[in-house]
Amino acid sequence: MASIIEKVQTLISANLHSIVDKAMEDNSLKVMDEYIRQAERNLDALEDSAATVGGSVKTLKRKYDEFSAQVEKLDRDIDTLLLKNKVDLATAAQADLNSKKQLAQEYYEQWKSQEEEYKRLMDVKLKLEARLISTKQEREQVKALLELAEAKQVTTKAIKSLDDIAGAGDEDVRRVSEQIRARIDRIDAEAEMAGSRLQNQVDEAIGSLEIENQLEERRSRLGLTDKE
Repeated sequence: MASIIEKVQTLISANLHSIVDKAMEDNSLKVMDEYIRQAERNLDALEDSAATVGGSVKTLKRKYDEFSAQVEKLDRDIDTLLLKNKVDLATAAQADLNSKKQLAQEYYEQWKSQEEEYKRLMDVKLKLEARLISTKQEREQVKALLELAEAKQVTTKAIKSLDDIAGAGDEDVRRVSEQIRARIDRIDAEAEMAGSRLQNQVDEAIGSLEIENQLEERRSRLGLTDKE
């Protein structure tokens, strides 16, 4: 049981910032897919364990309730036997009462212990589910950004280095995504500027050619064309 919780807590505490960095560096979603597969496997194991412990909690509580009821009945019976001066029966009943009290206490302690374990399992389960949902959402976002970056022929190095960002968690993932978006926006802007400069050069070249043609026509009309 403890090993499952430890594995899950390791997954929950995993630095998504680093995972996304790795995906960007490799230009691949493999590291995120592997994290998701591990989380899903452990979530299944966690659900099985929670179901088992939850069933044990119900069983132990039922046993405790049964023995508690027997203890209450024996306690009343002993008073009745003493009132009727049936000391031997009262003595035997008292011994039985002591035994059942002890069993009831043991069942109570086991019940409470398993109940705490069940709550712990359910708490970890909810946290892992939340992290899994978040990771899957971020995976789709990163996938779209990687595809867009590839379409624009952005090299991996241009979008990978985020070591200077401190901290970990979902906020880091969103921050990484925003930085990737900013990088792509910059590339778009640079492409537009380069396109604008190229268009200006083309326009200037065309304008110069048109002027030369006009001057050549004038030379022909004036008979100034060079003769061989």
